[in-house]
Amino acid sequence: MSIACGVPILECVYCLGCARWLWLKCLYTAGYESENWGLATTEEFEPVPRLCHLVLAVYEDDLRNPIWAPPGGYRIDPDCVILRKDYEETEGRVPPYMVYLDHDNADIVLAIRGLNLAKECDYAVLLDNKLGQTKFDGGYVHNGLMKAAGCVFDAECEGLRELVERNPTYTLTFTGHSLGAGVVALLTMVALHNREKLGTIERKRIRCYAIAPARCVSLNLAVRYADVINSVVLQDDFLPRTTTALEDVFRSLICLPCLLCLTCLKDTCTLEERMLKDPRRLYAPGRLYHIVERKPFRIGRFPPVVRTAVPVDGRFEHIVLSCNATSDHAILWIEKESQRALDLMLEKDQIMEIPPKQRMERQESLVREHGEEYRAALQRAVALDIPHATISSPYGTFPEMEEGENSGRSSEETSLLSFKKWRESWDNFIERLFDVDESGHMVFKRT
Repeated sequence: MSIACGVPILECVYCLGCARWLWLKCLYTAGYESENWGLATTEEFEPVPRLCHLVLAVYEDDLRNPIWAPPGGYRIDPDCVILRKDYEETEGRVPPYMVYLDHDNADIVLAIRGLNLAKECDYAVLLDNKLGQTKFDGGYVHNGLMKAAGCVFDAECEGLRELVERNPTYTLTFTGHSLGAGVVALLTMVALHNREKLGTIERKRIRCYAIAPARCVSLNLAVRYADVINSVVLQDDFLPRTTTALEDVFRSLICLPCLLCLTCLKDTCTLEERMLKDPRRLYAPGRLYHIVERKPFRIGRFPPVVRTAVPVDGRFEHIVLSCNATSDHAILWIEKESQRALDLMLEKDQIMEIPPKQRMERQESLVREHGEEYRAALQRAVALDIPHATISSPYGTFPEMEEGENSGRSSEETSLLSFKKWRESWDNFIERLFDVDESGHMVFKRT
């Protein structure tokens, strides 16, 4: 009898819990995810609209007579297109891409287009992702995207090497959208591990801009490569957030909102600690740039604001229930809003009338701030006990093996040494702040 009386109470508690969850999710917007991030500067965000134009140019069959050009055109010189490959030339193993020599910005760009809904080979690449199937550099990566990245690198490393050697002051940039964004992110990682095949290029001259990427790397890799890889996400874009198997997503295009709601409920009920401890859980790669242009209970779009960070926990973990979750994934919208955001930044800089010398000082300060934020993210990953997370060497470099006995150390030994050094610095910090009294308790030092 007592059990039967308790059933209505449990039902009421359950209904209240569901109502609270629905209320919170209706109020939850993408702006909450990045509200504590810093604002991006003009210098660091300047390449994004330009690279969006290059990705859009890959969709054209004839750049001299474009059909789908955005307002203002692609702003590229067709004579500087070094290479273009379509589906026939790539044999369906990777989406079409092109190599462009940007003399105005001293940049060598390899751009890959996004998913073609009419091509089965693109689905084959995106859906080839059995969890735990592929490991790379101590973490997990998307299997199909890694194979596509390897195909591009093997096919183009010689050509890129010639361009790098002929233009020793140019940067090498990999960029792509959606499916192509995941490929270029992993292509960048492959290139960094095979720099000898690209000539004498330094790590700091290699960079990647993944526009609306799929989740393709484990958390330790997402943070460790944040000095080179940048991900750009527009407001509520679903793809960098969805943890559902992409095979289920594309099987449910008609009922995608229902699937996103179920994914949202599942992620909300999953403990964050469990998410962080899963070594096979994939994330959007690198440093994140979040373009925010809508606010809760407001109609229409507002002047876009770009926030950036290298987050560890709270890294686009939850689906946003929004009618714009799919439209925000479109490269045309991303190009338009990123250009608006950049124009606002430039206008603000003009109003402030920043002199050239101060601009250079701000750029140097930005590099230092990014370095500090990068190291803080690595330390945060170690503190949260993220699987395979280690504290690497200073910003912009990998741990380099020393000559002699150190060159024979394994990756586990190197990781252990890094942890010990971090632990020693922490112990020294504690000793400077505390003393041990007669009873053996720690007390603050008196100054």
